[in-house]
Amino acid sequence: MTMDEITVRPERVPLPSPWRSSRFRLFFTARSTSLLADGMLMVSLTTAVLGAGYGASGVGYALAAWMAPIVLLVLFGGVLADKFTPQVMMVGADVVRMVAMLALAALLSGGDVRLWQIMALLALSGAATAMFQPGLASLVPQVAEDIQRANALLRISEAICTLLGPGVAGLLVAYWNVGGSFVFIAAAYALSALGLTPLRKLGTARDKRDKRDESDESDEPMSRRLVTGWHEFRSRSWLWGVISVWAVYGLFVFGPALPLGAALLTEQHGASGYGWIASADGAGTIIGGLLGMRVRPTRPLVAGACAMLFFSLNPLAPALGWSFTVTALTGVLAGCGFAFWGVMWATSVQSHIPLAVLSRVSAYDVAGSIMVIPLGRALAGPAAASFGADRVLLFSSAMGLVCIAVMLCVPAVRRLGRAPEVVVR
Repeated sequence: MTMDEITVRPERVPLPSPWRSSRFRLFFTARSTSLLADGMLMVSLTTAVLGAGYGASGVGYALAAWMAPIVLLVLFGGVLADKFTPQVMMVGADVVRMVAMLALAALLSGGDVRLWQIMALLALSGAATAMFQPGLASLVPQVAEDIQRANALLRISEAICTLLGPGVAGLLVAYWNVGGSFVFIAAAYALSALGLTPLRKLGTARDKRDKRDESDESDEPMSRRLVTGWHEFRSRSWLWGVISVWAVYGLFVFGPALPLGAALLTEQHGASGYGWIASADGAGTIIGGLLGMRVRPTRPLVAGACAMLFFSLNPLAPALGWSFTVTALTGVLAGCGFAFWGVMWATSVQSHIPLAVLSRVSAYDVAGSIMVIPLGRALAGPAAASFGADRVLLFSSAMGLVCIAVMLCVPAVRRLGRAPEVVVR
């Protein structure tokens, strides 16, 4: 690639829709099927473990077996994605996840399944997910010229798949069997791999540019590549500032909000009422994605953080026992704010981080964002037993506002503007 193949578009020139790119359509299809599989996994797993007689504690062990490898290995996934290209790692990860789900389906069909077998296969699937996740950020700028709109479309897809996944899994379990639901999940991962396979040339184009513009890292050990990613991460105060705040947010807001909020909402409005409220949250996420396609603030992180203030309504509504209608409306607002923030954040990272290290930096982003959430969820129960679920959620709501305020106090976050749109032909 030569310099005349890279043009900087002025902001006033409209960028073409991502749908015009066949590469984006392939990527979008692959990502959507993968998200649908992820959305189905929790319901299918819970049904399988409970049906095998291992109870709620068995479900917790199985979920931990899936989550632990993601937290432990995601940094290495970023290193490997930058070394072998994201597409190679993601296709390989999908194949591994497909095999793990088929093996789980076969075990469940046999009848006598051990908990350690379920945990081992889920650990394998979690390790593959750790290899899959970091490459997502690196592929988006390569498949779409309008990075923000592409991220918005992906956020909308995530919301829809999150809503549909549990329902599809429930139908398959009810009208087929739990093993059949894992076969369907495996097929979704296979479709994801097929959609990503034609994108192999993207890595080749990137490598040519990197050999000219970046130092050759081909002979560097993994530890050195990991250090390089850390240097790129910590050299940007807006980046590590947001992730530091986000880790606290995950511990005190995301951690307690789901388990305690679900319990209180079910108690206040019944199981069906909670289902509708969760759907309202999903609808808000879709609205936030649509806004992310249209609204282009000059300070994206500031705009996204302000929108994220609405998420504090999520734990506040069950804590105060608001009516069903008001709670559903707060769910829409919370989902909208969360989705809009997600679009602004992803676009900022993908626009300001060099492509050669983007997967590694994204891995630090993912690790910092998710590693404390399980701890927050584990502590939610004991905290609720000691202080009451409503008080814990009130504290979560207040901490959400404090965290966003702290984020907005970081000068680098406030100053970060939109990066010029770079079109790679």
